[in-house]
Amino acid sequence: MKNTRKVTFEDLSQLAELFDQYRVFYHKGSDIPSAENFLKERIENKDSEIFVAESEGKLTGFVQLYPIFSSTRMQRYWLLNDLYVNENYRGKGYSKELIEEAKDLCRSSNACGVLLETGKGNDVGNQLYPACGFELYDSVNFYEWTNKE
Repeated sequence: MKNTRKVTFEDLSQLAELFDQYRVFYHKGSDIPSAENFLKERIENKDSEIFVAESEGKLTGFVQLYPIFSSTRMQRYWLLNDLYVNENYRGKGYSKELIEEAKDLCRSSNACGVLLETGKGNDVGNQLYPACGFELYDSVNFYEWTNKE
């Protein structure tokens, strides 16, 4: 049974709570009003695609994807930037359903693929993504420059 769908504005309050949990998981301070504002802007500006998982009318998780482009392939990629399922609903298949939404988005938008990164210590993610058909791409180095101003 499919428990996932595209987000709507009516979901914003519950989604902001989940997004806040996600940020706290990654050691950021809790700030639900800012989370709601951030997500509202993403939805209004169509900056990202967000899908939610639900159970009995309650949001249980979400995935957020941002469009990026490959110059060499001359096609769109989707960056799976955020995937989160509330700890009370883990192990029930919601993550896999959300990943399937990401793959469906990729297919329907004629994109060349879905990219993601996760920490080496994320044991659950590092088992989940290969189980969902993702391949570890270890032939490049990933670098980051941080603006400290």
